Amino acid sequence: MTKNKARIEHSSGGVVARRVQGTVHFLLIRDPYDKWGLPKGHVENGETSLEAALREVREETGLTRVDAGPSLGTIDWYFRLKGDLVHKFCDYFLMASPDGDTVPEVSEGITECRWLPVEEAIETVTYDNAREVVVRAAGVLKSGKANTLF
Repeated sequence: MTKNKARIEHSSGGVVARRVQGTVHFLLIRDPYDKWGLPKGHVENGETSLEAALREVREETGLTRVDAGPSLGTIDWYFRLKGDLVHKFCDYFLMASPDGDTVPEVSEGITECRWLPVEEAIETVTYDNAREVVVRAAGVLKSGKANTLF
């Protein structure tokens, strides 16, 4: 019996933070599957993971000012695309966007961007592995390791 090998894909994204009336909020997006997640996308040839994360966050959210912070690590998952097994790895970074309005990238199926207080963002994220990343981001902020972002 032949075992199908998974195609490997690499993406990067961000947990974007902002102070709203003195309280830290995280930015979530509603994806093409009508689920709440984090902005992310494919790493293109010649890009570093951080460069891809910043580009994807800007594209998917319409934010123009996005500042990079520390790495939040990598998550991975498997899915099927047109019958092929795909193993996707996604690097995440903590980011800050102090101002600017969001504009969801509707052409990519993103229908909404929403700033939520940290605890509400953790509860709202649909995907368990993305929720883990949001929890990590909250921990980094609590630890003070990202004070330079604010």
